[in-house]
Amino acid sequence: MDIQEILKLLPHRYPFLLVDRVLEADEKRFRALKNVTFNEPHFQGHFPGYPIMPGVLILEAMAQAAVGTIAKQPGFAPGGLVFLVGVEEARFKRPVVPGDTLILEGELLFFRRGLGKVAVKALVEGEERASATLSFAVREG
Repeated sequence: MDIQEILKLLPHRYPFLLVDRVLEADEKRFRALKNVTFNEPHFQGHFPGYPIMPGVLILEAMAQAAVGTIAKQPGFAPGGLVFLVGVEEARFKRPVVPGDTLILEGELLFFRRGLGKVAVKALVEGEERASATLSFAVREG
């Protein structure tokens, strides 16, 4: 899924669109990519002299990456909105810095009646940097 397809599914735009490409997505699993660049606005203040990607933005990138799988669920209509409604067991193991390529991998744990849950990992060069279980709700467009 390239950026044009992602833009059709997600309402986010710069500077808050945090997924550059969905590499793989089926009804159960997804893999997406986010290129982390120094010119992103949050690096100006987090932290000057030692820029690291804020953990909340890593969580948001993981949530956005899940849209590839959520869009394949029965009943998901184009134009539907997906809201992050819960974060469980979030862990941050090492910083994500400019120049990193963040790979976001996840698995759908369940989806019923517009509510679901995904287990997600953020990796850099195969090394896990963060993980979480995210709950979401889908609102029809």
